[in-house]
Amino acid sequence: MRTITRVEGPCVESNGQRLLAFCSNDYLGLAQDSRLIAAWKQAADESGVGSGSAHLICGHRREHAELEEALAEWTGRERALLFSTGYMANLGVTQALLQRGELCVQDKLNHACLLDGAQLAGATLKRYPHADVDAAARQLHSDDEACALLATDGVFSMDGDIAPLPELAMLCARESATLMVDDAHGLGVLGDDGAGSVAEAGLSERDVPVLMATLGKALGCSGAFVAGPASLIDGLVQFARTYIYTTAMPPALAAATHCAVTLARTENWRREKLNALIQRFRQGAEQLGLPLMASRTAIQPLLLGDAQRALEASRALEAKGLLVVAIRPPTVPQGQARLRITLSAAHEEAHVDQLLEALASLRLAGAPV
Repeated sequence: MRTITRVEGPCVESNGQRLLAFCSNDYLGLAQDSRLIAAWKQAADESGVGSGSAHLICGHRREHAELEEALAEWTGRERALLFSTGYMANLGVTQALLQRGELCVQDKLNHACLLDGAQLAGATLKRYPHADVDAAARQLHSDDEACALLATDGVFSMDGDIAPLPELAMLCARESATLMVDDAHGLGVLGDDGAGSVAEAGLSERDVPVLMATLGKALGCSGAFVAGPASLIDGLVQFARTYIYTTAMPPALAAATHCAVTLARTENWRREKLNALIQRFRQGAEQLGLPLMASRTAIQPLLLGDAQRALEASRALEAKGLLVVAIRPPTVPQGQARLRITLSAAHEEAHVDQLLEALASLRLAGAPV
């Protein structure tokens, strides 16, 4: 377990060494923004630290209600509901919506919490090959009588690519299935005002009735929410066990996150800068012949194949002052170990160039793509 003792912009300190990090999910560079810190401090002065109870007892504070309203408005949904973590949100949603034996169809590369949620609900889980809409259709057809939930990541956390959301929405409309999108890595990054992959795809609440996203990535805070029709949120309040039986997040955290939502929506320069850095990195990697996977998001994986090779590359980069994590099985399939590089608006062009120079020295060209 690596312990970080100091964070300063995109740099961290670990074991006395200062490292330029390319593994954080702080995509918009908001985690250390002074305005978020001020909002946290002000709310803590007024409300204390802990909420003291679950939402349904006496833990639901003004700060929570205001954040839920802001998230619903941002994502174009009728209502939103806060959860302590993204994992708990997905477990709660799937457990509340699915009964034992009902059908849940999922992309094979979905995040673990979506898969775990379906299994814990006792649903019949069927997984289709990554982004294969035709295969998803066959899985839905396999049980025409059962109520069906089709769940997918919006942006896939290890590959960085985006789900074929318009096609999946059309499929669900045709088959009378419910579409759920986990937009943990799309919120704040994609769409005109950062409303995420669903908004970028032009899909409404009618197309995607169940939207989940986290607050600890592009928004730089912690927690998660589910947004959708009022009937969905009412149902989750009554039946999502991970919501009902959990202490509400600190009100100060909700206040800081509300500030982050405002900044993410209005400071478009953050997305513009991030996209420019992504393009700079991709162009440089392609010129070097690096095994770059297809992604236009902040997640830019270099596919090295062999787990030991990925680990050695990560160690070599750390020796050069760069923190880039090697992702190995079982997180990714056998033979698909990689360096998972993530970019942030906190980075500068010089940082990207430093990374490219270090990668060039490792002679990674020719690895499997």
